Amino acid sequence: MSSHSAAHAAAMDRLYRVQRHVYDISRKYYLIGRDRMIAELAPPPGGRVLEIGCGTGRNLVAAARRYPDARFYGLDISREMLRSAEAAVRRAGLSGRVTLIEGDATLFDPVASLGIQSFDRVFASYSISMIPPWTHAVRHAMALTAPGGAFSVVEFGLCEGWPDWCRRALYAWLAKFRVSPRETLMPVMQAAAAEVGATLKAVTLWRGYVTYIRVERPEAD
Repeated sequence: MSSHSAAHAAAMDRLYRVQRHVYDISRKYYLIGRDRMIAELAPPPGGRVLEIGCGTGRNLVAAARRYPDARFYGLDISREMLRSAEAAVRRAGLSGRVTLIEGDATLFDPVASLGIQSFDRVFASYSISMIPPWTHAVRHAMALTAPGGAFSVVEFGLCEGWPDWCRRALYAWLAKFRVSPRETLMPVMQAAAAEVGATLKAVTLWRGYVTYIRVERPEAD
């Protein structure tokens, strides 16, 4: 792990050492769109699904229960969060189908870690806004998505339909948790999709509070 990655990992561990115990309860009402994304993952039978920034494992458990024929992998840079994820996966009886990996979303090498080249589905739920070199993470996730596969992101949006003061207050509050909504997420995702000839679909929810993007790669020639 690079020095920059190690510094980020340490920062995330400090942030979540205590918060991880109340994370799922406290985030339940404002991390909107996660369940919709999971419902639309639809991996193929026997498919491999990777979550970037899996946190407490909440999404992995929900997705693994919904798609019993798929295999799931969760990547996170925070050892503290992975402790919660490990416990959640174990309690759900899914240890045989869910693999957790500690690592940097910009550097993750699945061949070295898992002997896997790519994934049929890759998704990121409110994690891009917490990765400092986030544009690299987006492009790397796209590269990890197999031909014919899909890469999905749900994130804080631009809140276009909100009053300016309300938007500023939200962003200031999120900053306390090291969250930075990515104002250029859409063009970066569009560019990454164009590089591989993929199709991009986007939806905004709650007057721009949420941006949900799904990029579908074409099948290999």
